[in-house]
Amino acid sequence: MCYPTPQELGLAARALADEHPGEVRLRQAGTSRAGQPIWVLSVAATARPDADGPGAALGTGGPVLGDARNVLVVAGAHANEPVGGATALSLARRVLRDPAPRAGCGWHFLLCADPDGADLHRTPRPYSLLDYHRYFYRPPGPEQPEWAPSLLPADRLPPETLALTALIDELRPVLQVSLHATDLGGSWVQLTRDIPGLAEPFGKSAAELRIPVENGASDAAGWPSPGPGIFVIPQPGSEAAGAFHPEDTRLSTWYHAHRYAGTTAIVEVPMWASDLVDDPTPHPDPRGALRMLAGRLTADAALVGAARERARSRDRPGPGGHEDPAAAPLLRAVDWTLALIPRITDEWTGAGAPDGATAAYIASIDAFGRRLSLRAAAMLLRVLRAEGHPAAPGLEGLVTGWCEEFAARFGARWIPVATQVEHQSRTVLAAYEKLVAAGRSTGRA
Repeated sequence: MCYPTPQELGLAARALADEHPGEVRLRQAGTSRAGQPIWVLSVAATARPDADGPGAALGTGGPVLGDARNVLVVAGAHANEPVGGATALSLARRVLRDPAPRAGCGWHFLLCADPDGADLHRTPRPYSLLDYHRYFYRPPGPEQPEWAPSLLPADRLPPETLALTALIDELRPVLQVSLHATDLGGSWVQLTRDIPGLAEPFGKSAAELRIPVENGASDAAGWPSPGPGIFVIPQPGSEAAGAFHPEDTRLSTWYHAHRYAGTTAIVEVPMWASDLVDDPTPHPDPRGALRMLAGRLTADAALVGAARERARSRDRPGPGGHEDPAAAPLLRAVDWTLALIPRITDEWTGAGAPDGATAAYIASIDAFGRRLSLRAAAMLLRVLRAEGHPAAPGLEGLVTGWCEEFAARFGARWIPVATQVEHQSRTVLAAYEKLVAAGRSTGRA
């Protein structure tokens, strides 16, 4: 099993809709900047056993009726995290077979939120970290559908973001799930509101599938954690609201569902696993470790920055006054990543590690820093290699060496795509089940 492309996702979804014309619908929710369709696959609700009348069922893709619910699953928000599309298709097939999740609930799958980005990140079946990075692409923050509202004014939002927010406005989902992945590490879940009881089925699934739980995820540094690998985004005013990112998480599309009393879950699964991110023992010197990691990241970024400076002439318009369209998005992403690094290193050497920092937390920070410089170098290498630039061989050696060191340091172990899909699917279904159960206990279901 490999990661499907946006085009393959669309074809598979069309076939599923044709097989189940009364229950499944495929429609276009929008168009990308490059003119590609943004597809939504919907599976209709069935009647709730405790409900009567027309509000007990939901027509596919239609308005919310009576007490029917909707779940929105978003795949492909980050171009370099391709497992989400495969998970979305698997979930659609699963809820068709199992009537329980569909009882009074419509399920909707945004198959790829950023098809243009997905086309630029071309690694359908990577065999190693180096293979994964050969055609790596991750757009800068303002061009990412979920993050754009955190960084841009409303009148400059990209069409992918507008399609996603319009879908949220239409469906008013009780649960929005964003499917993400990490290159190397473990699995974890971020929540905009706590979902009581989720940690147990999440942890059980990870254990059965031999996927480590990332107990100290750098993306969630200092966030409340009701259970291993479960992190709740802090409330406004908290200092622990995403210190390593320039975005305000609460302005992202994750929080758009809160307008309708919805909750968003972000489900991360690794491509390569490392048991280092699941080590709960206290780190002997977390502040010293962070200073060391900040110094290494600064030095690594300087190497990439020097290569970037050598390539500056590549940014100038070519013959006829036109910029190379293939290089432009890669170079924007390189510059965005390099500009982000000083803020991160300042944070590591300033505030330092939280009290009681574990070995898992330091390992997660280590991996986070390695991937930043590696990603910038890999994207720049794509440009220089296509150009035949004399700096390309040296940068290629750097990328190769960093990939090998990354894999060796963390004991990288490949997680088959089918296993990644299974864990994400189980976690999504468990999140919905626990959310509904919590609603029943408070009289809101």
